[in-house]
Amino acid sequence: MAALEFLTIAEASKLIAAKKLSPVELTEAYLKRIEALDHLLDSFVTLTAERARAEAKTAEAAIMKDGPIGPMHGIPYCLKDIYDTAGILTTGMSKTLADNVPTRDSYCTEKLVAAGGVLLGKNATWEFAHGGPSWDVLFPPARNPWNRDYSPAGSSSGSGAAVAAGFAPATLGTDTGGSIRSPAAACGITGLKPTYGLVSRRGVIPNCFSHDHAGPLAWTTEDVAILMQIIAGYDPEDPGCANVPIPDYTAALTGDVKGMVIGVPVNWLETDNPPTPATKAAFEAALDVFRGLGATIRPVTLPPLKQFDDCKKTIAVAELFTIHAADLRTRPERFGDSLRYRIIAGGLVRAEEYILAMRMRTDLARAMQAVMATIDVLMLPTNEPAGKLEPIPPASLFTRSSFTTPFNTGGNPALSVCSGFAENGMPFSLQIVGKLFDEPTVLRAGDAYEKATPWRDQRPVLVAKETV
Repeated sequence: MAALEFLTIAEASKLIAAKKLSPVELTEAYLKRIEALDHLLDSFVTLTAERARAEAKTAEAAIMKDGPIGPMHGIPYCLKDIYDTAGILTTGMSKTLADNVPTRDSYCTEKLVAAGGVLLGKNATWEFAHGGPSWDVLFPPARNPWNRDYSPAGSSSGSGAAVAAGFAPATLGTDTGGSIRSPAAACGITGLKPTYGLVSRRGVIPNCFSHDHAGPLAWTTEDVAILMQIIAGYDPEDPGCANVPIPDYTAALTGDVKGMVIGVPVNWLETDNPPTPATKAAFEAALDVFRGLGATIRPVTLPPLKQFDDCKKTIAVAELFTIHAADLRTRPERFGDSLRYRIIAGGLVRAEEYILAMRMRTDLARAMQAVMATIDVLMLPTNEPAGKLEPIPPASLFTRSSFTTPFNTGGNPALSVCSGFAENGMPFSLQIVGKLFDEPTVLRAGDAYEKATPWRDQRPVLVAKETV
């Protein structure tokens, strides 16, 4: 058996069901590792150790009596610090919410509690899931466990770092332009941005109403599927939530992708935003794996990447201003510089520009769905490997192209999986995109790739004696 802290959800749940592993023992292993090593990464901002111990004991008693109620029963998890947790500090990393203790759990928190999960604590993020990385906010930014000098990306930065470091097998993040997939990519784990509306955002501090997605991060696609089975579903309290049937996500993980048609957006990769030679080579190697598994690769053409970027950023920055304008006017000093700069920019967007961007979004989403109708999944790199952890000019939000943003605009499900390692040891990543509400096909492809490659066998090494 692997070290307890490196068990996947699937592995740990089978051991717990067989009464070969105690939820209390598993929880203590994570708490011990966090206590010994998280000073190196700052992935947690609030640790709920006593609650975790109590929930683990309750789960153990119930499982010994009647068996587990599901695969998350007795399994520890953590949450990005923008998910409301009743009675537990929820700050969004912002001084404006330094004393914010919600009275009600978010929808997703409720689901994980009902599934018998064990809450370890809350993870670092960028301020309000938008401004960062920042050193002038409530807590220090999280670091990448593969190399502490490197960024875990954002904004679900602490979530990605915690899973990669073996501090928790499961966590939830949010994704407005890539904030689940980018940390998953940077930290060499798996993260899914579900279809827009598939997972309720009720009780999640908003970033951009029209583009926000809630979703899971874990070590494997199989674990992501387990988490999706718990959190997906209709919630009438989220006006953006879709009332659709929820399939069996784990049943889709057959390992068989023979005959799958994979589209590659050649205009993005060759003209709009060509990846570095190393990233391109890693991507081509990933495609070769799928060819070997019997899939077919087909070039496709999507609208220019810049159109997706400009459309999303116009909408997002205007909605960001709407959310934070009152605090910006009355206590601007409570925001970090990065977020404050970006909020101010949103106040400059005119009504006709916002409306035109929303209309453009519809056109771009329709164009994307027309292309997706001709293939099973789309594949491309998620991002370049992580760079150094250092301040990023706030204006970069408006100047950098992104391979993740288009799927927030289109609403399509998009999964990031580890696809190897660069010469400096930082992970490469593969992004797998599906048709609307076709998470099963996306997860099937991700799971098949992980099982056909050795990348899930490699973990970052952290040394306890190292100090910050």
